[in-house]
Amino acid sequence: MTNFPHLLSPLPLPMLTLKNRIVMGSMHTGLEETANGFEKMAAFYARRAQGGVGLIVTGGIAPNIAGWVSPFAARMTAKKVAKHRLITQAVHQANGKIVMQILHSGRYGYHPFVVAPSRIKSPISPFAPWSLTANGVESTIEDFVKSACLAQEAGYDGVEIMGSEGYLINEFLVTKTNKRNDSWGGSFEHRMRFAVEIVKRTRACVGPQFIIIYRLSMLDLIPEGSQWQEIVQLAKAVESAGATIINTGIGWHEVRIPTIAAKVPRAAFTWVTQKLRGQVNIPLIATNRINDPRVAEEVLRENRADLISMARPFLADPEFVKKMANNQTQAINTCIACNQACLDYVFQKKRATCLVNPQACYETELIIKPAERKKKIAVIGAGPAGLAFALTAAQRAHEVVLFEQQSEIGGQFNLAKKIPGKEEFNETLRYFNYQLQTYGVKVLLNTKVTASHLAQQQYDCIVLATGIIPRVPEIEGIHNPKVMSYIDVISGKKSVGKSVAIIGAGGIGFDIADLLSHHPDIHPNQNIQDFLQYWGIDPLNEARGGVAGIMPLDVASLREIYLLQRKETKMGKNLGKTTGWIHRAELKRKKIKMICGVVYQKIDELGLHLLKDGQKQVLNVEHIVLCAGQLPNQELLPSIQTLQTPVIMIGGADVALELDATRAIRQGTELAAKI
Repeated sequence: MTNFPHLLSPLPLPMLTLKNRIVMGSMHTGLEETANGFEKMAAFYARRAQGGVGLIVTGGIAPNIAGWVSPFAARMTAKKVAKHRLITQAVHQANGKIVMQILHSGRYGYHPFVVAPSRIKSPISPFAPWSLTANGVESTIEDFVKSACLAQEAGYDGVEIMGSEGYLINEFLVTKTNKRNDSWGGSFEHRMRFAVEIVKRTRACVGPQFIIIYRLSMLDLIPEGSQWQEIVQLAKAVESAGATIINTGIGWHEVRIPTIAAKVPRAAFTWVTQKLRGQVNIPLIATNRINDPRVAEEVLRENRADLISMARPFLADPEFVKKMANNQTQAINTCIACNQACLDYVFQKKRATCLVNPQACYETELIIKPAERKKKIAVIGAGPAGLAFALTAAQRAHEVVLFEQQSEIGGQFNLAKKIPGKEEFNETLRYFNYQLQTYGVKVLLNTKVTASHLAQQQYDCIVLATGIIPRVPEIEGIHNPKVMSYIDVISGKKSVGKSVAIIGAGGIGFDIADLLSHHPDIHPNQNIQDFLQYWGIDPLNEARGGVAGIMPLDVASLREIYLLQRKETKMGKNLGKTTGWIHRAELKRKKIKMICGVVYQKIDELGLHLLKDGQKQVLNVEHIVLCAGQLPNQELLPSIQTLQTPVIMIGGADVALELDATRAIRQGTELAAKI
């Protein structure tokens, strides 16, 4: 008997029945523009269909050149139909259903051909858009329709029309971006015509036996956004025009409020979808930060939605649904909403993958198959790299012994999970604990291994995954009692006073600043009401855009904190492309003093002496926290190199520059896949 009756119940639609209520949401992966990308996408989507998901939505496909997200991005044309059939056939052979998302980037496009309702430049693109003429509007509608018909010809079960997140259709809906005075602008009835005509004409072209999902922006999060009455009006019009399902869109991309990062509580926006229930008679999809089957089941049980969309969770684990259906939730490799290897990679023009699952988008390249010869392997260190290697090697039927001198597995993840907004790292450790036991890895905790012990056991290979040690900068007085390492702070071994200077403004420096400035009674990353108040979102969604006139919470730090770096470059420059702004914005709101271009002179009882622009300063602080980088922990290397056994270093023990869990887990997995 299943623990998830609502999620696993079928959903009858006029044209077909979905086998369950789980939708794999749209994600651009970069495969769309990769050599042999269609073959790779076919394997990628088929793997998720095999895992049991009810419906898949592809990454966004532009209807024309102006709609490109970037130059030569994916676009639907008659010449591409045969290529798309590779995807649809693979998914259907895996007993899945798939719809193609049609996305016109509008003024968000990163190329000189961008168009919009009006010539108003986006803050996230360097190109000012060309204002569509009346003929241009008509031809754009026809391009949407043509793309849908070509998708039908290619074998897709439907299309999703992207009408949210600040892309072209959304831009027509609000006065912020639509200053037209013709029949496509002015009153809301005119502004919503573009969306309604696309749906109506698409339905006329594809006929009744084809899914049309309309992704509706239900919460713009911009002060000049739609009002709730307008959202309801559009939803009803879209239904009448022929939409099969309405999907929930949250926030424009230019908004400085997080919507999918780990700083967002689970299911933080399902109340928005619930508010539309009863206003239309077609199914509604809830979205954003739903990564746990128990949470998803609760959303459906409480009638907040009819379907649940999860995108990144299917990067993390393609068998999410199958494991859930078999009541094996402990075996699910949970998405931790880090964005580090998915969205961040895509914005860097790299192929997306997943920090916790390096096989994502590499299904045809990173293949885990049984080993030709079973080996006995010692893995020293149970941090991310060691865990990934140990599990993958065990899955290939090698005999693996994992040594860890601490009392629990995880390495640096055990520090990360204590940072506000990074609690999801607990899920990764839960997953590894379960899978190591399942695949028979012998885990020896509280064990400091020696070369003599290793020699006695006659291992075929030794994998050194001992991680990093914090770097101690050469500053006079560095051993003053005021000074402590970031490990001391995060682990709670030492308490920090009311004033503190943080040396080093990389990712760990930002984490320490966040931890030390965190208000003990406000938990916006875990409590939905706290989140809405913290970021200034109307919990009733009655304010225009959900934010007009709503002030964010005053969250000034209870400590006086200085975040310092030697470089003159922008503070937090190397933070995640899609999450760095969140960390910078939070520290600014908390009134953390961020100072670049400093020269550290000495530390004494007066505090931290430094130079800034040639001027001497003394920060009279109680404590100084070192976040000045890391060095490989190779303490054991010289002794084990004396053995006859091959030694391989991975993770931080190999390269410690800029802690990178994505690299560590991939390196461990790839090595284990071929050893």
